[in-house]
Amino acid sequence: MVITDENNPNLNKPTNFQGGFEMGSRKFGQEIRQTRRALSVIKQSLVGGQAYPCVVNKRGLSEKHEFCEKKQADPVHRPITRKFAQQIANAQPPCPQETKKANPSSASNSSGFGDCIYVDEEHKSPKEDIPVPMFLEQTEVMPSETHEMEEVEMEDIVEEPVMDIDSCDAKNPLAVVDYIEDLYAHYRKMESFSCVSPNYMGQQVDINERMRSILIDWLIEVHDKFDLMKETLFLTVSLIDRFLSKQTMVRKKLQLVGLVAMLLACKYEEVSVPIVGDLILISDKAYTKKEVLEMESLILNTLQFNMSVPTPYVFMQRFLKAAQADKKLEQLSFFLIELSLVEYEMLKFSPSLLAAAAVYSAQCTLYGFKQWSKTCEWHTSYSEDQLLECSRLMVGFHQKAATGKLTGVHRKYCTSKFGYTAKFEPANFLLDTQL
Repeated sequence: MVITDENNPNLNKPTNFQGGFEMGSRKFGQEIRQTRRALSVIKQSLVGGQAYPCVVNKRGLSEKHEFCEKKQADPVHRPITRKFAQQIANAQPPCPQETKKANPSSASNSSGFGDCIYVDEEHKSPKEDIPVPMFLEQTEVMPSETHEMEEVEMEDIVEEPVMDIDSCDAKNPLAVVDYIEDLYAHYRKMESFSCVSPNYMGQQVDINERMRSILIDWLIEVHDKFDLMKETLFLTVSLIDRFLSKQTMVRKKLQLVGLVAMLLACKYEEVSVPIVGDLILISDKAYTKKEVLEMESLILNTLQFNMSVPTPYVFMQRFLKAAQADKKLEQLSFFLIELSLVEYEMLKFSPSLLAAAAVYSAQCTLYGFKQWSKTCEWHTSYSEDQLLECSRLMVGFHQKAATGKLTGVHRKYCTSKFGYTAKFEPANFLLDTQL
C-alpha cells in the first residue's frame, strides 16, 4: 500500500516492490488519481509472480513378506525286555554340564507486506526452488489427501488381533466353553504344587540322574507298546518324580517304581488297564505280584493319594488349539516334549512353560522361522523371550535324539504311525540367535 503526504517530501521518492514496478515522484493530486492503479499493479505483479511449491510427503505402505518336509523309512524297533536292567547296571553318574521432514522456514517477504496474500493456483511453477515464507505455507490438506493419509495411519497402528479359539466349540458341551478359562486359571495355580525340586536327586544315595533318564526312556517304549493314552505317560513321569523327591530308593527297585507308577496312571486315565501280570512280564519277571502291590501302596501313601495334578499334557491341548495346529505340528510338539521328559535338567521348568516351549519350537522347526502369534502369547501367558531358554534346550535334544543310548523317543517318532516326525531338521537358527 502506498502512503503519500504532501507535507512529507521524503515519501515522494521512488519505492521498489517485489512486483518490480516503480512509482515516481508526483504531486499530491496526481498521487490520489494513481492510487487505484498502483494497487491493481501490485495485485497483478503478485499473481504473475512465481509460486511457492508445497510438497506433502507420504509414507509408503509396509511390505508384506511371504515365506515358503521330509519323510523317510520306518526303522525297526528293538526289543525292550531285559534292556532296562542292563542299562541300569551299566549306568554312570552324569557329567556336570519414516518420518516426515518439515519444510524449512525462510525469511519474510522483502516487500514488507504483513497481510496474507492470495496466490493464484493456475500460475504455480514447481520447477523453481523458492523458499516459502511461513505465512504462505500450506497448512490444510485437501479432502482426498486427508482420506489417503488416514488410511496409511490406520495401517501403521493396526495390531494382530487375538482370536477367539473357543467360538467353534460353543455348541459342544464337552468343550465346556463357559468354564474353560476358569479351569486353566486353576491349573496355573495348582501346577506349582505338582512341580518338584530340580535338585531332588541330591538326596538319593543309590540312584542318579542318568538312571532316571534310562527309566523314563524305557517307559516311553513300554507306553507305546501297550498303545496307551498320551496323558498316561505324562502322569506316569509326574508320579515318579514326585515320589522320588520324597522317598529314597535303591537301584534295584527303581524299575519297579516306574512300572507301578504307570499302573497307577493307567488306573487313573485309561479305560482298559493292563493287568499286573503283563507288567511283570515286561520287566522280565524281575518282581513278584506281591512286590508290585506293596510298592503301589507305598507310592499312594507317600503322595497322600494326590493323583490329580496338572501335567504338561493338559497345557499342550490348550496351546495347540491356540496355535491352530494341524497333525504335523501336534506330533512334532509331542516329540519335543517327550524328549524333554527324559532329561532331568528340564525339571526346572513348569509344566505350562514346557508345553508352550514345545509348541513354539515345533512351529519354528516346521516353518523355518520364528513363529509366535498374539493369540498364542495371550493363551499361554508367555512371550517369545520367556520361551527361548527352554526352546533352545529342546532344539539341542532334537539334534542328538538319534545318537547315544537313549533313543527310545527318536525310534518311536521315526515310524509311519507318528508321521516320521523325528526326521524333521531341527530349528538350528534358534541356537544361533544371541540375545
